[in-house]
Amino acid sequence: MLKGRMNALTEQPRLAPALVIAVSLGALATAYMAQVWGGLEPCILCIYQRYVYGIAFAIGLPGVLVGLTGVSRLVMVLAGLTFLVGAGIAFFNVGVELHWWRGTAACHAPIFDLNQSLDALRETMLETKFVPCDEIAWSLFGLSMAGYNTIASLLLAAASFWVVGRMGRKELP
Repeated sequence: MLKGRMNALTEQPRLAPALVIAVSLGALATAYMAQVWGGLEPCILCIYQRYVYGIAFAIGLPGVLVGLTGVSRLVMVLAGLTFLVGAGIAFFNVGVELHWWRGTAACHAPIFDLNQSLDALRETMLETKFVPCDEIAWSLFGLSMAGYNTIASLLLAAASFWVVGRMGRKELP
C-alpha cells in the first residue's frame, strides 16, 4: 500500500508539486497562528524563514498548473534547493539563539537618531517594534522553533530530491 502511494508521487506529475504547496501553506499557517494566537512575535530571521516557504509555494504552482513530468521534476529540484536554503537560514537562527555567532545587523537593537528631541526620540522608540534574534521565545524538548524548522527543512529537501530521483531523467517538454 505504501509503495503504491510512493509511486503516485512520481507517476502523477501534479501530486509532488501540490504537496510542496500544501506543506508551504501549512508552515506559513503554523507560523501565523503562533504569532497571532500564541503571541510569539517573529524576529527578522524568522521572517526570512517564512519567505522561503512563500518561495516554495510559488515554485510549486507551475508543476500543478502544467502537470507535465519534466516541469514537475524541475519544480522539485528547485523546491529541494529552496528548502536547503531555508534549512541554512533556520540553522543560522539556531546559532544566533545559542550565541554561537552574532546575528545580522537587523537582529540587534535598532539605531535611533539621537539628534531628535527627547519627546520625538521617546515616541520613535515606543513605535519601533523590535524582536531580538538571540532570545528563544518558545521551545519544546530543548529545540526552538528555528531548530524544528531546520529539521523540517532538511527533511523536505531530502524528500524533494528523493522524488526527483524517482521521477527519472525525463526531458522537459
